[in-house]
Amino acid sequence: MDNKELALETARVLSAKKAQDITIIDISEQSSFADFFVNATATNERQLGALVSEAEDQLAKEGVIPKNIEGRPSSGWMLMDYGDLIVNVFLPQQREMYQIEKVWSDGVFLEWEEKENE
Repeated sequence: MDNKELALETARVLSAKKAQDITIIDISEQSSFADFFVNATATNERQLGALVSEAEDQLAKEGVIPKNIEGRPSSGWMLMDYGDLIVNVFLPQQREMYQIEKVWSDGVFLEWEEKENE
């Protein structure tokens, strides 16, 4: 699975667990540390933890293991580092504060669709 497909699959996994406002940004031309961001919003701390756990579990089934997972649900932001893919899951207040999409607005925002019948 290439990095783009990994980003798309991660977005689908998060969407299936009811994450909100999911964006995928190709930052490969702007960044030396990663190629893609997947950003998502959770409605509460419990969902934030569940989203990160589900993404970790589903990607592990594909043989993709995170290098590191930082943060706790109580902090309002968790980051999953998969090397060339960075997954950020926020509570609304933290997402508004950090404005990842604005900071990386010169990246390419990918269009994606959920898989049907999941």
